Amino acid sequence: MLARAKNLTYGETTMITQAKTTMKKAAQRSAWTLLAGSVLSMALLACSPTVRVEAPKEPITINLNIKLDADVRVKLEQQAKQDVASKPIF
Repeated sequence: MLARAKNLTYGETTMITQAKTTMKKAAQRSAWTLLAGSVLSMALLACSPTVRVEAPKEPITINLNIKLDADVRVKLEQQAKQDVASKPIF
């Protein structure tokens, strides 16, 4: 029917038929590829890890030994200045 309507030879008709078949297969492959890609991306999104931010159960303690250590050092420096002032080395 295609050959009669357009005056095509058998070889030309066969080539057109093969081209149509190839195009249909390519369209089917691309549809399957799109479907597989969307399923894979949904699976990856569904398996993403969750992060939770929670307050600690025990209270936070801060060690204040640093302040006491600094206070002792200031007292020692003052005592050293007084000693040097009262008894010169040279």
